[in-house]
Amino acid sequence: MNKKTTLLLSLAAMLSFSSCVSKKKFAGLQGELDRTRIENEKIGAQLDNCNNEKERLRSMLASKADQLSRTQAELDIEKQRNQGLEDQVDYFKENNNDLIDQLAQLSVINQTGAESIKKSLDAIQSQSNYIQDLNSSIQRKDSTALALVMNLKRSLGDVNDEDVQIEVKKGVVYISLSDRMLFESGSAQISQAAGDVLGKIAKVVNDHSDLDILVEGHTDNVPIKNDCMKDNWDLSTARSTAVVRILQWRYKVAPERLTAGGRAHYVPKADNNDSAGRSQNRRTEILILPKLDQFFKLLEAPSR
Repeated sequence: MNKKTTLLLSLAAMLSFSSCVSKKKFAGLQGELDRTRIENEKIGAQLDNCNNEKERLRSMLASKADQLSRTQAELDIEKQRNQGLEDQVDYFKENNNDLIDQLAQLSVINQTGAESIKKSLDAIQSQSNYIQDLNSSIQRKDSTALALVMNLKRSLGDVNDEDVQIEVKKGVVYISLSDRMLFESGSAQISQAAGDVLGKIAKVVNDHSDLDILVEGHTDNVPIKNDCMKDNWDLSTARSTAVVRILQWRYKVAPERLTAGGRAHYVPKADNNDSAGRSQNRRTEILILPKLDQFFKLLEAPSR
């Protein structure tokens, strides 16, 4: 074999070896590229999930901010009313002091007249003290109601706003629960999901033993009659009683604090002429209010 032939064979072998090495490198790079592509796809999916969660949290935050704004507006109204009562107290005090000064300067008034005036002044002072006590009671009640609302909204933050609505009306906390969450149609049997929601409400009210709980059942105006229910009176009463039993038996709310009542379809929230309105009217409301004996005592006029 001559030198030229040997050189050609060596060159061919080198080219063949170089080709093998390039294929292996290519295969390795291809595998690394595939792994990088898969990792990028995973990261992209995680980024999409993060963006979706961000939008959900932004929407929830906007909803909570709106609820807080409404609650603050109601609190501002109560503060204005309280300021009006305080102005009345200041007025009574000023007039009372003026009358006392005048009485001290009048030497010609006989004893009977002086006693009569003194009684009138005492009555005015009693009224002034009553207004002060009433104002303090209203402020305490408003503070308690606001704390209740915030605690309830925090506890029920994961519940659909269409199923649970919380608001304050005239110093009373109203919790409105939709019937689709609580019951099957035409039934007073409480669902498992509703039991969990009632448990969260019970935990809050159990921390406020100085308040009573009134449970009201409401229906739409569609007549009902079956083997268990004669009419909407029966249905609304049975549903409120079922809620009261759950609160007492399962969640240990003191029974003397509980009252159950049915309102049938006579206190609607919306028009019963369409399905959307009827859906709003089918509800159970839990009212958290001062104990009735304390409430009536608060309304008593001071003795003269």
